[in-house]
Amino acid sequence: MDVLQWLIDLFNSQIVLPGGQALNTREVVGNVFGLASALGAMQRKMWAWPVGIIGNALLFTVFIASILDPSASTPSLLGQAGRQIMFIAVSIYGWRRWQQSKRSGGGGAGDTAIVPRWAGLKVRIGMVAFMAIGTVALTPLFRALGSYEPVWADAWTFVGSLLATFAMAKGWTEFWLVWVAVDVIGVPLLFSAGYYATAFMYLFYGIFTAIGFVVWARAQAREKPSVETAHLDPTVTNPDSATPSP
Repeated sequence: MDVLQWLIDLFNSQIVLPGGQALNTREVVGNVFGLASALGAMQRKMWAWPVGIIGNALLFTVFIASILDPSASTPSLLGQAGRQIMFIAVSIYGWRRWQQSKRSGGGGAGDTAIVPRWAGLKVRIGMVAFMAIGTVALTPLFRALGSYEPVWADAWTFVGSLLATFAMAKGWTEFWLVWVAVDVIGVPLLFSAGYYATAFMYLFYGIFTAIGFVVWARAQAREKPSVETAHLDPTVTNPDSATPSP
């Protein structure tokens, strides 16, 4: 078997469960990388971003299944596929932002990259508006491109994922709650479309994100950015006197 054929077989490989249900290997592995990235995000580790990018690249190939292979048993979810590209782009931004935070002394305890903070009321209102307007705007576009019904749910998960990833890059603790809103809609959509591995992973994420929110909220309460400050010498020698002046 030549290398090309081996790569093709690996790309198309499946994991067969005892009941006969087959899972796409790339879908499973991509979600494992996604879970590892979420664990890193909870601990505010820099490696969370590149690990997540690898998972996004794998999942992109999964969600365009019917485009790559017209005989595929699962439909293409264009919103889910598009969000993987979005994830990669925003993750690069988040990776750079966390690096800048760490270099400038904005990290927390240990080797964490950032200290979490609340986004504030105005930003929260903006988040809600962005989710609603974005979903309404993208639904007809995804429908025209042939995404899976209900198309609004696909649009909702795309917009929410964009917002959550951006908020994570900014260090806003509320980003965990945005993920909860995404999972509430995304899990039923993925089950109905036959993406069982991703659906179960999202179901687990729903619990995981609630824990992540508590972890970040506690870290926010006890940590402050480790910014170096210059301390003035309390005694400055007066050039006209041999004794220090206050």
